[in-house]
Amino acid sequence: MKEEKVVYPYIPNSNPETQREMMDFVGAKDMWDLYEEIPEELRYKEKLAIPDGILDEFGLKKHVEKILAKNKNCDEFTNFLGAGCAQHFIPAVVDEITTRGEFLTCYGAESWGDHGKYQAFVEYNSMLAELLDTEVMSVPQFDGGQAISTAMAMACRITDRKKVLVPELMNPGYKSILENYMHSVQDELEVQVEYIKFEPETGRIDLADLKEKLNEDVAAVMIENPGFLGVLEDRGEEIGELVTSVGAEFVVYVNPISLGILEAPANYGATITCGDLHSLGLHLSAGNGQAGFISTQGEAKYLNNYKDFIYGFAEPEVEGEYVFGNMLIERTHYSRRAFGNEYTGTGTNLWMISAAVYMALMGPKGMEEVGTTILYNSRYAAEKISRIPNVSLKFTSPFFQEFVVDFSQSGKTVQEINKQLLANEIFGGLDLTGCYEDFDHCALYCVTEVNTREEIDFLVECLEKILK
Repeated sequence: MKEEKVVYPYIPNSNPETQREMMDFVGAKDMWDLYEEIPEELRYKEKLAIPDGILDEFGLKKHVEKILAKNKNCDEFTNFLGAGCAQHFIPAVVDEITTRGEFLTCYGAESWGDHGKYQAFVEYNSMLAELLDTEVMSVPQFDGGQAISTAMAMACRITDRKKVLVPELMNPGYKSILENYMHSVQDELEVQVEYIKFEPETGRIDLADLKEKLNEDVAAVMIENPGFLGVLEDRGEEIGELVTSVGAEFVVYVNPISLGILEAPANYGATITCGDLHSLGLHLSAGNGQAGFISTQGEAKYLNNYKDFIYGFAEPEVEGEYVFGNMLIERTHYSRRAFGNEYTGTGTNLWMISAAVYMALMGPKGMEEVGTTILYNSRYAAEKISRIPNVSLKFTSPFFQEFVVDFSQSGKTVQEINKQLLANEIFGGLDLTGCYEDFDHCALYCVTEVNTREEIDFLVECLEKILK
């Protein structure tokens, strides 16, 4: 009996007539002719032991939902895990606009698929630059780690120097990216990465160690503020003066959601500000919801050393009209290929839309309110947790959003604690064991505007039971 050919609605060219036409065109008698390079003994010609295809959309939908129903939904858990990507509230209109076809389906950023894209990019640039109190923005980098790395490469080009200083307690993931990136340009720049020690009591960078390492060979000094461990560096202006006194660039990595209540880095001496857009309307999505940014003032030495596209205003032919587009493209590898400042791959331009919508919705007052809420919530959680017997905070410094809890006197490891918290549908803090020296039995807890007082109290209650 001749086997009936099946046309699959979700598989292109599964129609037998189409397949026959294609094989006739290339001179193939049947499907196996397409695999003639594979030895006969390696070909499996029996029917595969897989279920029959589901040919109707409703049946397929029910089948997939049944499979997905076996999974636990993270929305059912309370989350106190951050470490670079934290859970924030995202208004529904952010997704509604970001997923519009003219934004979602436009791969590149060129004029042939504009549909308002350039204007949205300029609005994003304007709002984020206002938040950062700077004048120039690049399009997004791949993530915050890329933003730090490119900011350091910019500093090396500007100063013609080959050494950068960064905090010992910086984000471990970003540390790996930076070291790899500086190594990848080793032949050209021979960039050395050196680490600044920290004060054990406060978690701030050790100024004495910075002064000892700082000299006229240093291209840039970078600090995270807030730091990866949440610590606020309250001596930014002093650090900036030390750095610029030797002709180096002062790079500050910042969480933009903190800027509703904290001073913009440019106002305490940062010459290059960078960060990640994640907190501005981007979802937690298995590593995808990130996009780095770099921003400076409008001096030519900075403009000429960006590696990515810059969108800005141009002089109009008709007075009163706004004209915006891609500026100074000759800097980029798109124009000069191997002779561009740095190579730029696929960017994360879509997240500019999300960030622009979020900032437009929030406005200055909204950014102040969310920053204040995060500050109070995290302080409340830290105080409650630190009252648990044999539990303490690792540092005495002020912090924003995240703080380190020391469980070393509790008799339990962070792994054991987190496992029991998980049984109570709570994601505990990041286990810092092995991340840095002398941080065994420490966890990095993250508290944002989405964590209610009831959730924090329940966390404390669970920790008290676990540590009895």
